[in-house]
Amino acid sequence: MHHAQAVEMTALIESHTENKDLRLLGARISRSQSDEIKFMKRWLASRRQPISQAMPDMRHINMSHENMSHEPIALMPGMLTSEQMEALRKAKGEKFDNLFLTGMIQHHGGALTMVKDLFDAAGAGQDAELFNFATDVDSGQRAEIRIMQNMLERNPLKDK
Repeated sequence: MHHAQAVEMTALIESHTENKDLRLLGARISRSQSDEIKFMKRWLASRRQPISQAMPDMRHINMSHENMSHEPIALMPGMLTSEQMEALRKAKGEKFDNLFLTGMIQHHGGALTMVKDLFDAAGAGQDAELFNFATDVDSGQRAEIRIMQNMLERNPLKDK
């Protein structure tokens, strides 16, 4: 569910901004998040574990908010609230760029929290494949946070 929200956020970029740097970053984030969703589903399936009903099918990601069938009762760390997502959907240009960058930094920060929580739990993260995945998520999200912070510092209000 967490990754699916990031993919939903990046899907808005094409129609909400002309910022080339943000478009490139969004494509990178969408690709990595989609690949990570596939990994998590495969990892669960190979262990005959259920794939949570809360994890939406990817074909529903581009649906409008009004068509979404559910709102998470308790958001995972870093997830945007329905109000934040609605503001992002309504914004265009410079305002969208700022809301996207600050929202995705918040979102990625939540992923870092979940990785830390995993490694802090006794016995968790000992599966080599899961350890490598979580470590890759951590380093990738940290790198993307730095990129987004730099984009904000360069003043994304100058819509490209």
